[in-house]
Amino acid sequence: MHPAQSPAQPRTQSPDIAILSPIGRSGGRTHGGITPYVTALSAALCDAGTRVELVGFSPLDPRQSVAGIDPRLTVFNLGLAGRRRHRRALADYLARRQPRALLAAGHRANLLAAAQAGGATRIVLSVHNALTPGLRGLDPLRRLLRRRALRLRYPLADAIVCVSHGVAADLQRLVPASAARIAVIHNPIGSADAEPATSLHAWLASGSASGLAYEQQPPVVLAAGRLSRQKDFATLLRAFARMPGSHGYRLIIIGEGEERDNLARLAQRLGIDGRVALPGFVPNPRAHMAAARLFVLSSAWEGFGNVLVEAMGTGTPVVATDCDSGPREILQDGALGPLVPVGDHEALARAMAETLAAPVAAARLRERAADFAPRTVAARYLSILLPERQP
Repeated sequence: MHPAQSPAQPRTQSPDIAILSPIGRSGGRTHGGITPYVTALSAALCDAGTRVELVGFSPLDPRQSVAGIDPRLTVFNLGLAGRRRHRRALADYLARRQPRALLAAGHRANLLAAAQAGGATRIVLSVHNALTPGLRGLDPLRRLLRRRALRLRYPLADAIVCVSHGVAADLQRLVPASAARIAVIHNPIGSADAEPATSLHAWLASGSASGLAYEQQPPVVLAAGRLSRQKDFATLLRAFARMPGSHGYRLIIIGEGEERDNLARLAQRLGIDGRVALPGFVPNPRAHMAAARLFVLSSAWEGFGNVLVEAMGTGTPVVATDCDSGPREILQDGALGPLVPVGDHEALARAMAETLAAPVAAARLRERAADFAPRTVAARYLSILLPERQP
């Protein structure tokens, strides 16, 4: 365990809160929603006057690979030593730095943190996805071992934060002994102003290669996320191909992942490859969201659905699958955007066409997105991390 190689910062005082997170381990992006969660929440906790320290799994300073990490954070890393050594390194860190609370972000961090329960530091876990879908994909032995680890470790924590009510219900089914420790706090969604500037895709930008002004270009439907089976962009492609009037639209799917080639082949088979773009990773997807006509979440499952809130914050209408879990909570049971059955491309096509024809008012979408402001979310976290500070 050692400090990250970054500009020296004073460590004369113990942190109020340490956040144990894998971000920076592989550029941060491989950890999906964990990275924006940690960056937004840690900055808001600093704004609230708490001393926050980021504890990582890598000797690399995450500031070198992850945009948006607040410069007020101090950074320690456990190194690349493996689980047993990480456990010892974390115990050593807690003994030396003595944070009042440790917040773990993600399943691996949760298991490491829970092993330290019972000491002077308050241990709080955070669960960002329903765990049951991941268990289904494991072989029987690994599934048994994962369930055993969950049932042994998670109840040891002082508190467990779930990012949606659906995630909380799933955890209670898997680990009944954890029920009394669970609290639901939705993810913090930071301001787009904090994200790096980025160039818009040509289909969304004025003065594009087509020579058409933005107003003259075909309107764009947008999606964003890892190109994985979880996000089920194949259903979105089929829906786009069947959407009434789709020949007047284009579809951009932002992200990278193992399904890229399969999606490209499917678009070609559907005859829509000329109207579909897979531009890869984009550092600031909200600039694209703001310029799109519609945002679609087609996932088979989610923990929360950060991208929905991000799109709503730009005023762009949204459509989502009614997956476990998050979209129904975010969209207030469909009042702010249609919810369609998972995997139903016909229903998704209809919902997309109907929303394009009669979108929800942008002001209502922005108002709902404001409910997830980091300052609001951080106040709830503080009530759990540092309950002795509450009035």
